[in-house]
Amino acid sequence: MADSARAARLAKRVQVLMAQSLRTVIKDERIDNVTVTDARVTNDLQHATVYYTVFGDDELKTDVAAMLEKRGGALRKELGRNLTIRLTPTLTFVADEIPEGASHLEELLAKAREKDAEVAALREGKHFAGDEDPYKKDEDQDAEQA
Repeated sequence: MADSARAARLAKRVQVLMAQSLRTVIKDERIDNVTVTDARVTNDLQHATVYYTVFGDDELKTDVAAMLEKRGGALRKELGRNLTIRLTPTLTFVADEIPEGASHLEELLAKAREKDAEVAALREGKHFAGDEDPYKKDEDQDAEQA
């Protein structure tokens, strides 16, 4: 039976081991710009997905993706040496897009704050053309209608 708690513990272990193994297995200075952000392991412990981010331009990102795919077998071998389970999970590397999405979201929020400030500046010193609540009814009118 699948144990999701065990898979979660193994995923954390895979994340730490992959972060350490990147520098020892891949001997390239470009790998120093890589950060392992997350790892997920299936409940049957057969497959692991490692999420990473690369600090740099698009060319560096494609180079790092190619390096990880090329050296995936060596990274899996290193992972197998350090894990105490019967079968070593297969590795899939996925570029994590969350930081780019978060920075885009921050830009959108900053623009919204600017627009709110402009509206607040326009609203200062202004008054309603009629009542503040044009749908407000007097109690006298309510009593006459009843």
